[in-house]
Amino acid sequence: MIISRRVLNRTLLDRQFLLGRTSRAPLGVLRHLVAVQGQEPNWPYVGLWTRVDGFRHEQLEALIHDRAVVRSTAIRRTVHLVCAHDFAWLRPAVEPVIGAALRHSYYAQEIEGVDLDELARAGREVLGGRTLTRGELGRSLGERFPGRHARRLADAVELLEPLVHGPSAGAWGAWRNRSSIEVTRAEEWTGVPMAPERRLETMVVRYLAAFGPASVMDVQAWSGVTRLREVVEGLRPRLRVHRAEDGRELFDVPEATLADADLPAPVRFLPAFDNVLLGHRDRTRVIGEEDRRRIAPAASGGVPTFLVDGFVEGTWVLEDGAVLVSPFRPLADPGAVLAEAERLLPFIGARTARIV
Repeated sequence: MIISRRVLNRTLLDRQFLLGRTSRAPLGVLRHLVAVQGQEPNWPYVGLWTRVDGFRHEQLEALIHDRAVVRSTAIRRTVHLVCAHDFAWLRPAVEPVIGAALRHSYYAQEIEGVDLDELARAGREVLGGRTLTRGELGRSLGERFPGRHARRLADAVELLEPLVHGPSAGAWGAWRNRSSIEVTRAEEWTGVPMAPERRLETMVVRYLAAFGPASVMDVQAWSGVTRLREVVEGLRPRLRVHRAEDGRELFDVPEATLADADLPAPVRFLPAFDNVLLGHRDRTRVIGEEDRRRIAPAASGGVPTFLVDGFVEGTWVLEDGAVLVSPFRPLADPGAVLAEAERLLPFIGARTARIV
């Protein structure tokens, strides 16, 4: 079956709760989305506000405080919010991608010659039963590895070991110095043992349920994990297979449905790094290529955007208490965009909204 771009658009919006806000609990939404990028603490809150009916800041803060949701390095080697039980299998699944960062020049010179197994073991011992700031962890490791850059040792342990951040790092408005972020061992924090093997099939199926239909390259772009063709081929008998208009194979979970191309799509304001923009290699199902280049080098997702009729039509920013909306081109219905921006104002603590 050949699927049009507009069907792909509406299906993605439907599975991402962007055709209509959901009444699901925030934890269920987070679990469905698998992982929500959150290296800047406020953006996951905005992402949930735009998806969950009546969402409040304290709902996510409570999930993080109660250890139901953790903040840590995960897919694409970036900081995400993940349900604690999912983190236990997701982190091992993407471990090689995370560990590969140690070959980057940022680390290489500072840890050259260090026995990484010994460093990981030292990190586990220092953190055993404790929560420390990155600065404190680095100083303790520096005592064991004299002459080394303490901060880089702490950073390396975060890549070698599944650590999670303390709750304050994920609180609304928590713009903190990186050294002051608290870290602790994931298993001790959540009480959930890390999976002993890489559950790549689980990762692919969970991804497709939230982002499908999608190609192998799409799964790889979302996860950061390469060489997934064999995994998808092994799943082929259990998946539904479609084709895009350009002939690419698109895989999907069999129980999922495709959305009607004619479904109305309301204006939606997205945070920076939203799943919708970063979930595929081919992002044309939600943003035109010319528009994607407009917001590069922010990787087509590093700035907050807004959707009109299901597609990115511009960016927005909070500046001096005002939401400034910057369309890529004249809007057919600027009133609808301003109305949604004004709904966002109290949530983010802004006073006014205007198109610039």
